[in-house]
Amino acid sequence: MKLLVTGACGFVGSTLVRQFRDDHPDIQITGLDNLSREGAETNRAQLRRLGVPLIHADLRCPSDVASLPDVDWVIDAAALPSVLAGLGGGAQSRQLVEHNLGGTLNLLEFCRERRAGFILLSTSRVYSINALCSIPLTKEGLAYAPDASGKLPPGCSPEGISEEFSTEAPLSLYGATKRASEQMALEYGLTFGFPVWINRCGVLAGAGQFGRPDQGIFAFWINAWLRGRSLKYIGFDGTGAQCRDCLHPSDLVPLLKLQMADASITGNRIQNISGGRRHAVSLAELSAWCADRFGPRAVGSDPRPRPFDIAWLVLDSATSKARWGWEPRTPIDAILTEIADHAKANPEWLQISGLT
Repeated sequence: MKLLVTGACGFVGSTLVRQFRDDHPDIQITGLDNLSREGAETNRAQLRRLGVPLIHADLRCPSDVASLPDVDWVIDAAALPSVLAGLGGGAQSRQLVEHNLGGTLNLLEFCRERRAGFILLSTSRVYSINALCSIPLTKEGLAYAPDASGKLPPGCSPEGISEEFSTEAPLSLYGATKRASEQMALEYGLTFGFPVWINRCGVLAGAGQFGRPDQGIFAFWINAWLRGRSLKYIGFDGTGAQCRDCLHPSDLVPLLKLQMADASITGNRIQNISGGRRHAVSLAELSAWCADRFGPRAVGSDPRPRPFDIAWLVLDSATSKARWGWEPRTPIDAILTEIADHAKANPEWLQISGLT
């Protein structure tokens, strides 16, 4: 089998490439990246040492995509991944659409022409902000959780958000580009007869993730705690109770292998892939973990809300478990420990991530 992984020099893409190499050496892997992000060269060097062919190309450019070699499957892990992307004015919003939707469309044309299967790594941020904010919450210790005594909206349970939860606007510009990419991928697959899978991922985290608060909150928080950088709880009363689930991207590989063995084109193509309730943590709980490992320190507080922030967003992956027998295999403590060990070994990581 021949596999193309886009965004191969990003955290998720590079982790997938390395894990595929370890678990399935019979698969021929080619990576693609435009090398535009801070820290991309670090992962590029690692892939070069593994002997993985890497193509420097821009998915926004149709001629770049048209020149790619034939493959059996494409895993699209390339995106501007921040929910705040496109908000800076100027051409940023157009660039977001060109990267996240335009790049996916060019890949879908490639799959149509080459008869290749397509797997989109989507996001939990395709779910409606208004619907998420309507969930009644209670505090359980240091974290928010759904209040089961209240009326939960359709597609929400104490276990998390299911695929039936609302995807109505507003989603954020980032969420809208990913939702549009999902829809176009489904339409292309059905119209032109090639397999498509949509994996809506929760927060992905692990060693080597670039430490930016808008893209890699776990890596940022642990690195910043260790280095004595300023930290602050923003919004939601400034207590740090906002809660997200966490998944190591290497846990995706067994599922992706099963999906690539299935050439069907009909039926449900969308599934949540996440750490779920058992692998969820709030910022306050993360601070307690850091204090236990590195020693206590003060965290600031700013209760003022920030655009697109959500108090509680945990995905329910029951569909994936029922269909594929898939469950996350890396415990949350192991993920945090891996990040912490990497932070100790790389004191310059926040600078590599583009933070001054």
